[in-house]
Formats: sequence, C-alpha cells, structure tokens
Amino acid sequence: MAISYDQPKPSSLPFAFRILQGTLRMLGAQGRDRFASGLARLAYHLDRRHTRVARVNLDMAFGASKSDEEKKAITLSAYRNLITVAMETILLQGISKEKLLDLVEFENPAILEEAKATGRPIIFITAHYGNWELGTLAIAAKFDLPISVVGRPLDWERANKILVATREQFGVRMIPKRQAMKAMIGVMKQKGALGLVVDQNTSSKQGLLIDFFGHPARHTPSAAILARKFDAIVIPVFDRPIGRGRYRISFYDPIPMEKSDDPDADILRHVQREAKVTEAVIRCHPEPWLWLHQRWKNQYPHLYQGRKT
Repeated sequence: MAISYDQPKPSSLPFAFRILQGTLRMLGAQGRDRFASGLARLAYHLDRRHTRVARVNLDMAFGASKSDEEKKAITLSAYRNLITVAMETILLQGISKEKLLDLVEFENPAILEEAKATGRPIIFITAHYGNWELGTLAIAAKFDLPISVVGRPLDWERANKILVATREQFGVRMIPKRQAMKAMIGVMKQKGALGLVVDQNTSSKQGLLIDFFGHPARHTPSAAILARKFDAIVIPVFDRPIGRGRYRISFYDPIPMEKSDDPDADILRHVQREAKVTEAVIRCHPEPWLWLHQRWKNQYPHLYQGRKT
C-alpha cells in the first residue's frame, strides 16, 4: 500500500517550504526512494570526505569480515538513508496522527506499556538509525506519551523553526543540547519521558570510555546518570525501514541499573550495556546507521585527519 502524507497548514509555512513539500508528496514513496538512491550515488563520488569517514568506520567495525563491495554498499545505504530522513522529515510537518501511524509498525510494545504502568520516569535511548525523527513522533502519538527530546538546534534560524515545529508534534518537546541537564532533571522529577540519541562521539570530559565494535570509544553517560539518581527505566528503541516508506519501531528489554557502593562503576557498566545494545542492532542491519560521523575520533583522531564533519 502506498503511503501518503497530509497537506500541511499553509499559513504557518514559508512558500518555498510548501512547494518543496508538495513536490516530495507528488513523487510518492517509490519516487522518493529512486531520487534518494540517485543522490546517494552522486554524494558517494563527490563527497569524498564523508565517504572516507564511512570507510574508516566500517573498517573499525567490521575489519576484513566485510568486503570492499559490501562496505561500499553500506556507505551508499547510509547516504540514501540520510537523504530519505531529510525528505520524510519535511513531509512530517502537519501530518495527522492517523497518517503518521500508517507509516509504522511496533515490535514488543508491551515493554513500553509495562514501563508506563510502573509510574517511574522513562528514558528512551536510540541512535541515528533509520528515521529517528519519525520514530519519536510515532511513539508519542501511539502511546499518548509526551516525550522531551534533547537535540542540537540548526544553525540556520528559519530552518530550525520549521524543524522544531515538526519535532514538537503529538506532545513532543525539544530540549536544546547545550546545558540540557537541568531540563532533563526536571523531566525526571515529574516522572516524565525523555529521549536521548547516544551513538555519537563525545569529548573526553563529556563521555565515558567504553568498548564499541571492539574498539574504545566515548559514550555519553547522561541516561545512566539519570537512571541511577531517579530510578528511571531505560528502554532502547530503534526504527528500521521495511520498505515502501514504512518503518518497524522495536523496543528492547530495559537496561537494568545495578546499584552498588561504587556509583561510578554502576554508571560505567550501564553505559557499556547501552553501547552493546546499539552495536548489536547495527551489526544485524548496518545499512540504516549514520556511518558518515566520526564515531571513534576521540580515541583515533589520526584516522580522520583532514576529514572533519
């Protein structure tokens, strides 16, 4: 079945944005997929910097277990997925709840229902995997669950206003990434739900050193810190494209916070488990992950020399 998107509210959107939305809508899911595939091939050859970054990451993650052709195919898929996310995010502006939920199916929803029933705060952890923008909105809409999401504002103010308006549908609230801890603590105190993307490189001051695909990498400890302090339930959730513009949103078993007399050890253990769940998802289906980011830069800066992203 072909997936369609609702018409946006024209008075609230710039004219050029409405034209772009209309063009993407007319293309349909198959047309957008063909366009994304062609643009991905072009980007693969012209954007040599990010293509090389992806190759470094794939070598780190898979070594010789995947061939050059397999790594090229995964890199093309990463480009295609990123382009698709951009197009679909534009189409999400003004979408109805019914149309939004037509785009997804849920796997293991009982995990979230059981967490909600406890009355404890909930922290969703995910990655730049599949369409992470769509996944948050769909969870909020399906489960009638307001979610506060930490994200970095876009540098272009007008585009950022549109993105924030798109993200803040169905009870989702954006928390600017800079100095977000105070707001996150507020969500936890109110027994609310928080969404964190935890798969990117951090500085030594901001991240803990864990194992990721067999190599040391920095990982944000925010979810673990909040879980330990506020008894929050940490649920990994990832959405994967399943064809024709649709996604499967999968909830994974909550990551337990095992408390001891050593809080630093407790937090590190939890963060490592977060990284392992993320790694397992990517290993199973590596194509939708954002391989274009310098994931291991903190520990291996020389590998990315001259490849700043």
